[in-house]
Amino acid sequence: MQKTLQSLKLTLLNIGYAQLDTSWDYDNVISPFSRLYLITKGTAKIYHSYQEFDFKAGYLYLVPSFTYSRYHCDTYHEQYYISFLEEVGNGLSVYNLKHFIYESKATEMDIHYFKRLLELNPDRSLKDDNPKVYDNRESLSRFEKMNENLSTPAFIETQALLLLLFSRFIRNANRTRINAKNNFNDVLSYIGEHLHEDLGVADLAAFCHLSADHFSRVFQQKYGIRPSRYLQTKRVERAETLLLTTKNSIKEIAEKTGWGNTPYFTRIFKKTTGKTPAEFRRERSLI
Repeated sequence: MQKTLQSLKLTLLNIGYAQLDTSWDYDNVISPFSRLYLITKGTAKIYHSYQEFDFKAGYLYLVPSFTYSRYHCDTYHEQYYISFLEEVGNGLSVYNLKHFIYESKATEMDIHYFKRLLELNPDRSLKDDNPKVYDNRESLSRFEKMNENLSTPAFIETQALLLLLFSRFIRNANRTRINAKNNFNDVLSYIGEHLHEDLGVADLAAFCHLSADHFSRVFQQKYGIRPSRYLQTKRVERAETLLLTTKNSIKEIAEKTGWGNTPYFTRIFKKTTGKTPAEFRRERSLI
């Protein structure tokens, strides 16, 4: 597990300080990046991962990527905010590998880290807090590319500070207990590497040298999700990322995510997200 985590990559998109009122009220937000908040004054609410969190001054909050969330402020609050991409080798997500908490009491050092990150990246704030304005292909590409403008020392320090803040939310226990004989972390890596192929449960079972039934049973026991559902979820997540960060056609994205044909891809994507791929891309295009 520690070897896998050595490949953890965090990429800064935005950081800033905001004073927000009742206009901070957004629903049905699903982004390909994670969010970190440090609340300094006032109160607000966020909902994600089937939980509601009351923002409190002096606390840190994490919203994972590709998670349905909503945001609401009854009166007024102030926050430092960070948005970032995360990846653990072969397109995996660290959220699949470790247990997380989503609220943590901020230390004096945490507050210093936010301020220092803002000093290192003074031009990365959001001009508009509406996700529809900044959660789109053009904006994400532009903000990600700004990392190339950092000096080498500033880039390394930015990465280190992001990792330190992110570490506040990771619990020591692994998300699953790994059986050395049937290393299911390997099968997650295998899925990430071969997601563009016509990959099914039988292929994954063969990779683990198990029968399809036994593999499915053990996979669900370890990860709390059927392997077929996991495959579908990963394909939709990768499709969302490609829709937002590339100009690939819908047909090309269907092929790159292993759907086989565009109509099937469109049907499953809409069933999962409530929107067709074209609608998803259009609604999140630059306003």
